[in-house]
Amino acid sequence: MPQSVPYWHVDAFAAEPFSGNQAAVMILEEWPDDSVLQAIGEENNFAETAFLVKDESGEADWQLRWFTPAVEIRLCGHATLAAGAVLLQDGSNGDAVRFRTRQAGILEVRRTDSGFAVALPAIPTEPGAFPEAVAALGAEPLEVWRSADRYNVFLFGSEAQILDLSPDFRALAALGDDQFICAAPGEETDVVSRVFVPGAGVDEDSVTGSAHAVLAPFWADRLGRDRFAAFQASARGGHLTCTLDGDRVWLEGRCVTVVEGRFFL
Repeated sequence: MPQSVPYWHVDAFAAEPFSGNQAAVMILEEWPDDSVLQAIGEENNFAETAFLVKDESGEADWQLRWFTPAVEIRLCGHATLAAGAVLLQDGSNGDAVRFRTRQAGILEVRRTDSGFAVALPAIPTEPGAFPEAVAALGAEPLEVWRSADRYNVFLFGSEAQILDLSPDFRALAALGDDQFICAAPGEETDVVSRVFVPGAGVDEDSVTGSAHAVLAPFWADRLGRDRFAAFQASARGGHLTCTLDGDRVWLEGRCVTVVEGRFFL
């Protein structure tokens, strides 16, 4: 008989089904070959699949890795929130869970009064230039900010400009697996954004936790406060509350499990 493993399909940063960002969460006994993990990520065809294996190091409760349909990535917020929601949803594992990752350190998810919150490393950016990306976006931002980890922020003046963006995804993908974060002041929320990652197999992400780990310090400076509300204006859309806490960012939102079952290998 084929081996089967527990499987959940979770809408993260979503107050109701069919919104927010989809993630698959799978619990494994041990790590298979990376080619198997990548094949599962392609099969699920979500922005990310989160894979969990019990952690024996004493540093965390679980090991955590994330795969898009095309590549393994270094940091994913929404799939971490989804994994935390799966583990904490019935209360049997307490109110917090810690994950040991390969490139992003120790991450944590906590239960909150209204849902769940995930702690990610705050990602600083510096003023820069990226004319090739600006050309591919098809619109001229007010400012461009970049990080060493290939996160790029394009600051626009209005929500309408964010909504009107129609990037050349092939041209963006040719620049690598960078994250292209376009943001502006929101009309009904503090910050509105759209996020494009075509080089990693995701033309437009629905709600991106890692992007808000960039946007939290970026907007905290501009707003003059460490906590603000954000909306990612993708087709599915999603709301987050962002709090800058020293060198960490807490992203709070709700999660909805829409499928629970077994995945056969």
